[in-house]
Amino acid sequence: MNPDATAGALTAPVGDIAATGLGGAAAPDMSIMGLFMQADWVVKLVVILLLLASFWSWAIIIDKLRRLRRVQVQADQFEEAFWSGNSIDDLYDRIQARPDHPLALVFVAAMREWRRATERLAVPGAALATGLQERISKVMRVALNRELDGLERYLGFLATVGSTAPFVGLFGTVWGIMNSFSSIAISKNTSLSVVAPGIAEALFATALGLVAAIPAVIAYNKLSSDVGRFQGRLEGFADEFSAILSRQVDERRS
Repeated sequence: MNPDATAGALTAPVGDIAATGLGGAAAPDMSIMGLFMQADWVVKLVVILLLLASFWSWAIIIDKLRRLRRVQVQADQFEEAFWSGNSIDDLYDRIQARPDHPLALVFVAAMREWRRATERLAVPGAALATGLQERISKVMRVALNRELDGLERYLGFLATVGSTAPFVGLFGTVWGIMNSFSSIAISKNTSLSVVAPGIAEALFATALGLVAAIPAVIAYNKLSSDVGRFQGRLEGFADEFSAILSRQVDERRS
């Protein structure tokens, strides 16, 4: 019997078995898409929810930033026309059909009430004049609150995302770790190839929760501050315009 042939017969199957064993142990896909596809349905639901919350938050942020910038520019232009010394009646006639920003809407609401009252009463008495001032103040307050509601709309969603998204991501993390321990118990194998996918998808859920929450919190604080400053500007204009109309009421009484 040829010893070389015998050795070849013994070593060849061992080499084939080793190759087969190495080739059959496929490495897990650790890409983001791979982790998502391998994840449990609960983790998938958490990831989808956080992605939707993040996309919607960014849509709100971009829309609010653009709108606040636009109304600030329009308010500057309106105040320049208002304090230019020209007649406020001419200004009202020019913009009453299409007031397109909060300052103009407050002005138009007050002037509409003023015109309505002065056209019916040639010389209003003291009681009527006081009532007119109160009505003008009320209509300006209603218009102001309505515009502020529009500017503040959906800011509550940013606050909600900022406060809850990390906990939603943490829930996905806990669930993924539970799955990892379940895999260890079932396979009785503590190797990294068994534990790594579950840990990775768990950490991915946590990271996604922070990605959704951090911009939402920053944007909420900035937008709330900007809306608050614009609210002060609106209230200041309403007070100044109320004082102007009050002087005109006094002039009509004298």
